[in-house]
Amino acid sequence: MAGSQVGTDDYALARVPASARYSWWSVATQRFGQISALSQFLLGATLGFGMSFWSAFWALTLGAVILELVAILIGVIGAKEGLQTSVIARWTGFGQAGSSLIGLAIGISLIGWFGIQSAVSAAGLQSLIGVLPTWGWSLLFGLAVTLVVLRGFHSMAWVAYVTVPAFLILVGWSIISELSDHSLGSLVSAAPPGPQLSLLEGTTLVAGGFIVGAVITPDMTRYNRTVGDVVKQTVLGITLGEYVIGLIGVLLAHAIGSANVITIVTSSVGWVGTLVIILGTLKINDWNLYSSGLGVVNFIGSVFGRHVNRAAVTLVVGVLGSVLAAGGILDKFTDFLIVLGVAFPPIAGIMVAEYFVVKRWRPELDQTREHGTLPATAPTWVPATIVIWIGAALIGKYVAWGLPSINSLVVGFAAYVVAGKLGLIRGVGTSKTMDSEKTEITAVPATS
Repeated sequence: MAGSQVGTDDYALARVPASARYSWWSVATQRFGQISALSQFLLGATLGFGMSFWSAFWALTLGAVILELVAILIGVIGAKEGLQTSVIARWTGFGQAGSSLIGLAIGISLIGWFGIQSAVSAAGLQSLIGVLPTWGWSLLFGLAVTLVVLRGFHSMAWVAYVTVPAFLILVGWSIISELSDHSLGSLVSAAPPGPQLSLLEGTTLVAGGFIVGAVITPDMTRYNRTVGDVVKQTVLGITLGEYVIGLIGVLLAHAIGSANVITIVTSSVGWVGTLVIILGTLKINDWNLYSSGLGVVNFIGSVFGRHVNRAAVTLVVGVLGSVLAAGGILDKFTDFLIVLGVAFPPIAGIMVAEYFVVKRWRPELDQTREHGTLPATAPTWVPATIVIWIGAALIGKYVAWGLPSINSLVVGFAAYVVAGKLGLIRGVGTSKTMDSEKTEITAVPATS
């Protein structure tokens, strides 16, 4: 199916050329839209239910710093190479086969969250408008997001320009309505209404809540023009998202003595609260679907040697996710998706270690970058990387000390560096890069 018939391929398996890059502000708006989502609202309420205001503030601060460091380091790789996460992985330690596993993990994980978020918005639409049952709204909302993502990054940028300000205005309205009867000073000094969370537990919640989004940062930063743009957008987007939405959630939890912000917001301000839920879900859900589609495209390309159109894949997975959400099936997969999430942090550690320290395949990327092409070949397997990946993920899952996601990321980074110094990072087999990927792309200049 031709890309022109369905949507844009959006350089799914190729470098994004300089002429198709966007201003840092355009990308930052989308990053902020990801962080300032409904899930961040709920995270803040969870912190506020178990922590004092200032304890929650420091948990958000530490968590944001961790996420920013991860997002900046791996985001710089995306900006310099102009490649999406799972394609970069071919030359940053994982090889062709390893990158296909990453693409599959991203595809399954994010289409699952896409469906779950669609179901959340559907419940809000059903309570606001009625008319259709929840499953009907799940289908409509999921398909509406799918249509946006079919047109690629450009379309998603314009959605962000509309939804992010609208979300912030509606959040402000709902918060003023709810907190008007409370003294801000008393809320800030109030003891947490629920079972107490430690600073370590709070920081774990913050860092773990967006670590998958941080790891797949190259999907977004490949559209940045400079390394400086990556730093600016990351610091602005993540910092504002964590503080503005997170701390509002903390104050709400103190005001109402509950972590159930959704119920309070919708009941206190009615349709405005429901719109908050819908807008707060839309901006993260389009990126869930977008990155899921990119992961599946790379999986098919790596395993079957076929370059399928990104928009066509997006249409299929978007419809699938919408149908699963309508059937209520995805609720049963939440635990599985959380477990799958422990596999992501070591990916970032390994990719950063290879690209900036070990540099086993870095020269091949450097040599082809200026021509806008990809290296002619990639290693098929890198056995040492697979062992490190699995080992680091298990540490993240089962070691109780510290921050699980950061433990696995640091172990992945350190183990790969040590293995590189010992000469253990070696490819087994060679896979050719498809001609469609190696060909330089002529781009239509970005408009913003």
